[in-house]
This record gives sequence, C-alpha cells and structure tokens, in this order.
Amino acid sequence: MTNSNFWVIGGEFGSMNFHKLVEGSAQVQGPFKTRKEAEDAWRSVSEENRHKAGVRFSIVEEPSRVSA
Repeated sequence: MTNSNFWVIGGEFGSMNFHKLVEGSAQVQGPFKTRKEAEDAWRSVSEENRHKAGVRFSIVEEPSRVSA
C-alpha cells in the first residue's frame, strides 16, 4: 500500500503546445489519498472545461516520504 498523495493540476494554456499557463488560470486540487479519488476529481474538472481546447489537467503523484 502506498502513502502517496495525488493532486490534480492544470489550467488554461497560452498555446496548443501546453508549455505555459495563462497567468491566473492555474488550478490545484488535492491532496487525494487514492488515485481513484484524484481520477474522479480530474474527470469532473475536465468535463467542466471540455469546451475549452487550451485547458488541460493532469494527475500527479507526490512521492511517499519516509521518516528516519
């Protein structure tokens, strides 16, 4: 079992190469304890923005932290 957190990140990009976000459009959702929760959030935010071709969201996994 993983102790990772998952995040949904994205926003509106200035061009279709998806290299630079439009200032003020960045969105971060999370942390989510499971990938399934993150996928549900990703699906929801993607559906809300599906009519905007320059908007993109991704799921990222934060590495587990090991205490010494």
